[in-house]
Amino acid sequence: MRTTRRGVAVLAALMCVLACSPADQPTSAADEPPAAAEFRPGAPGIGDPDFPKDGNGGYDVAHYDIAIDYTPASRQLAGVTTVRAAATQGLSSFNLDLSGLDVRAVTVDGAPATFSRAGAELTVRPAAPIDDDATFAVKVTYSGLPDAARDGANLGTYGFIPTSDGAFVASEPNGSKTWFPNNDHPADKATFDFSITVPAGLTAVANGEMTGRPTTVGGKTTYKWRERHPMVTYLATATLGKFLLREGRTPGGIPNFAATDPAHKGSLDKLYRLSGEITDYWATVFGPYPFSSTGGVVDDYSAGYALENQTKPLYGGFEPDEGIIAHELAHQWFGDSLSIRRWKDLWLNEGFATYAEWLWSEHKGRKTAEETFKELHAQPATDPIWAYPAGRARPDDLFNQSVYSRGAMTLHALRQAVGDTTFFDLLKRWAAEHRYGHVTTEQFIALAERLSGKELSPLFDAWLFQPRRPA
Repeated sequence: MRTTRRGVAVLAALMCVLACSPADQPTSAADEPPAAAEFRPGAPGIGDPDFPKDGNGGYDVAHYDIAIDYTPASRQLAGVTTVRAAATQGLSSFNLDLSGLDVRAVTVDGAPATFSRAGAELTVRPAAPIDDDATFAVKVTYSGLPDAARDGANLGTYGFIPTSDGAFVASEPNGSKTWFPNNDHPADKATFDFSITVPAGLTAVANGEMTGRPTTVGGKTTYKWRERHPMVTYLATATLGKFLLREGRTPGGIPNFAATDPAHKGSLDKLYRLSGEITDYWATVFGPYPFSSTGGVVDDYSAGYALENQTKPLYGGFEPDEGIIAHELAHQWFGDSLSIRRWKDLWLNEGFATYAEWLWSEHKGRKTAEETFKELHAQPATDPIWAYPAGRARPDDLFNQSVYSRGAMTLHALRQAVGDTTFFDLLKRWAAEHRYGHVTTEQFIALAERLSGKELSPLFDAWLFQPRRPA
């Protein structure tokens, strides 16, 4: 917070200098540069009370340039990541998130910087302080054995996960720090460039589109990918290994990229076809597709989950059915283009994607959304789903089924209350008004009330915030 009384700030800074100076060092106002009070360390967290150590304060990232060289046989990773950012305060130092891996050097705007490590925090002290609003580039050179994040009670294994032939890279919620230094929280989005070098014969898949053809030199192949649309860090991927590929366009003309591990070769055509069909359909329901390509990747790592990596949904060790593909591709609108600022609002991602599964079933003439809603609502009042309010995701149980199913039920209850015309207009307006930005539950409620002309607070309170089954 800045004070409007500059004289008070200067006096306070001077008093601090006088109090803290060694006895044999002369002290005067001239000894402390007037601007010194304007520089301070960036916060070690971005401000999410549920994940206080995730992300960092004091700057906003604009772009990541990530270059990694990975050898599956030794599991050694060598990386150079350049983070381009703008200071949101005067910075004497700032933090990046990075777990494991050995940092060899750090520069800020080309000048060597000092650095220190404490857990997953990499603290950088530039040679000269950074002015408020100034842009800067920090380059980190690092290497080592990536160690995936693990939370057996809640999240499982995630981040950069070595496999027999490469790596399965799915980082939600905070696993990107396992393979590149970053501001690891969805509140800070950026564009990305990837340069991924692997042994010849392997394929490296990242977000966005390839820039040029892969190049092979000295038995290694480098793949370059670019995601030019803003993306949160947990959606970044560098999945690599042996893959069968199919590329083309959806019937609606969107570039479509599908990759499957040879162990799942029978799913390649199905993944390609359904990814194209579903992407095109969602564009009629949610509004124009927000990115430049679509598709999916099936790897032979038994993760037990899928992740909506931007433009490249990733399926871990199984051949996804239509419902799962519909879910992950709906996330391209809700979760990827529209991202949450705080993890407590996770239902805005998972409730919407789950409801999309119901809409896809309805579209295909199978079970209607109303039928699914009634089946879930018939669960007894003692079912754990009702004790967990979906609108307040808990950090110790972030991906609770309530966030998915009860979140989806909230949308169906809203659809019943406002009617189909208003409801589907709301979905398109929601996606359009916040395209590539951040969203909160309060914003969604406000838009729903504005478009419907109805007071909807009781409905949202009952479905999202009360620990009991709504009537």
